[in-house]
Amino acid sequence: MSGFQSKREGYNFVPDFVELNVDHSLHDDSVDSFSVFRRRSVWRWWNQFSRFQKSLVYLLLVLVGLLYLYWLSTQYVRPNPYIDTQLSASQRQAPTEHQPISNEVVIDNKPHDSSKGDEAVLEDAAEGAAAPEEEAVGPPGGHLVNVGEQPGTVKPLDPLVKPIAMKFSGPSNERQEAVLNAFKHAWKGYKQYAWGHDNLKPISATYHDWFGLGLTIVDSLDTMYIMGLQDEFDEAKKWVSHSLRLNADRDVNLFEVTIRVLGGLLSAYHLSAERIFLEKAVELGDRLLPCFESDSGVPFSDVNLGSLKSHSPKWSPDSSTSEVTTVQLEFRDLSRITGDPKYEKAVSRVSEHIHRLPKTDGLVPIFINAHTGQFRTYSTITLGARGDSYYEYLLKQWLQTGQTVDYFRDDYLEAMRGVEKHLARHTPRKKYLFIGELMTGGKDFKPKMDHLTCYLPGTMALGVHYGLPQKHMDFASELLYTCYRTYKDQPTGLAAEITYFNLQDTGKDDMFVKTNDAHNLLRPETLESLYIMYQLTGNTTYQNWGWEIFQAFEKYTKTSVGYTSIGNVKSTQSPRPKDMMESFFLGETLKYLYLLFSDDRYLISLDQFVFNSEAHPLPIYDS
Repeated sequence: MSGFQSKREGYNFVPDFVELNVDHSLHDDSVDSFSVFRRRSVWRWWNQFSRFQKSLVYLLLVLVGLLYLYWLSTQYVRPNPYIDTQLSASQRQAPTEHQPISNEVVIDNKPHDSSKGDEAVLEDAAEGAAAPEEEAVGPPGGHLVNVGEQPGTVKPLDPLVKPIAMKFSGPSNERQEAVLNAFKHAWKGYKQYAWGHDNLKPISATYHDWFGLGLTIVDSLDTMYIMGLQDEFDEAKKWVSHSLRLNADRDVNLFEVTIRVLGGLLSAYHLSAERIFLEKAVELGDRLLPCFESDSGVPFSDVNLGSLKSHSPKWSPDSSTSEVTTVQLEFRDLSRITGDPKYEKAVSRVSEHIHRLPKTDGLVPIFINAHTGQFRTYSTITLGARGDSYYEYLLKQWLQTGQTVDYFRDDYLEAMRGVEKHLARHTPRKKYLFIGELMTGGKDFKPKMDHLTCYLPGTMALGVHYGLPQKHMDFASELLYTCYRTYKDQPTGLAAEITYFNLQDTGKDDMFVKTNDAHNLLRPETLESLYIMYQLTGNTTYQNWGWEIFQAFEKYTKTSVGYTSIGNVKSTQSPRPKDMMESFFLGETLKYLYLLFSDDRYLISLDQFVFNSEAHPLPIYDS
């Protein structure tokens, strides 16, 4: 009542004091008598007010009542600005196998920021309610994080893009069968020792969590489906439905979660027609959108999936250039499916901004500030770590949009000219073509090539397939041979993370690996390029090179419960297992090997699909 009194005193409605002459005998006689007297005194005091004064008091009482009712309402409904959906019991039904998307899927549009439009949101729109811990799907002892649900309303979602619902019959030859058995071996170990966690640690037979999103499960969905492992796929689908909680109070990296989890969910939806994957993809997309709420539109690198607060990485004020430019395929696909343009709008703003920034003949530094939107001027220029997939997604966005957005193609072609001019070199003896780096803002050349750079031959060949200059195919073939030699020339037959090249004709080896760079993380980039080149050319040499690499994985990285990265590719006696099986080994490496060995070169046609940076096939649109 203090607020009420202060308003009254402001108009001099309260006297300094009110004197009451009370007969103290009333206290002795009865409480009722005193109550009657008090009511009469108050009534006399009230009658001293004028009609105008009484009207003001009535008005203030009404306002206080309304404020109290509003306060009560906020205690029971506190909608999340991004995600606010609750399913009815009739909507919590598991679909039948390969059930196509239908209007039973639910989302709710709620305004968040009028300058950004409505935020379409999806919270727990799953095939089943959040399962209690004792009902967790999967092997005994599987980890399940239960997070509280949020109330809200629902609307039907009718996707504009219907799933393809492809069918796969399993391996067609011995090499494919061997890769499938490798997958099953790794999956068995993951299932037994790391179910529901991000990665298997195959030496200690335990697990490692990075984001707590079951990365290995989601990253492997489309691999299992393509391999025809229906039982394993169904088991993983149930885990996604019941146990994949996307509103945990933890920070995640926008890029990694987009390419692995969002990409994995979208690809699984397109291939299998299981609507649970789209539901989860919509929810995740909404939880990642706060990253794009920077002044420049260049996204922050990290976001808390629970609080929806985004920020720059803790180790730097800048984001990695490759990371902010390697989310466009996935967010665009989500917009095309749902008909909600907000996802594509957010990522297109990033691409357009990067397009306008000055570059070195199309080449970009590896760091960019989300607040200013500017590159860090003197950072490294490389097609390896933190720069690689920027160039990859220039071409792939052009393909995804039906070759209709010219600046994607133009920026890609300019960048390839920049690669040829500034980064490409040949060793003097064996004439190995490699891609080096420019240090200190482009002034100093360093003859160092990351294994990550070996995605480039496949990307360049893909561009030629879609009408770009034929000389790119010659460049791609030559560079892919160098990538193959980084495997072939090591005692284990496995490539190092980083290879250096000798530019002096001194009789030394053309390639060498430093001790600190001699690890192999089971990466897929060379195999990706081998697969694309094989599909486009039919040259079985690429299959044979891939088979050599697979056999080396089998010999030096296989353990009793999975496959491990190793610390030293230069030693067959002491490869130094590192006790980690990244999700991309199942999501990318084994998938590309399986596709490479297929009797049907077009099992996943590059005329119909474009692979995201985590090997998840997404459909190509006509515009």
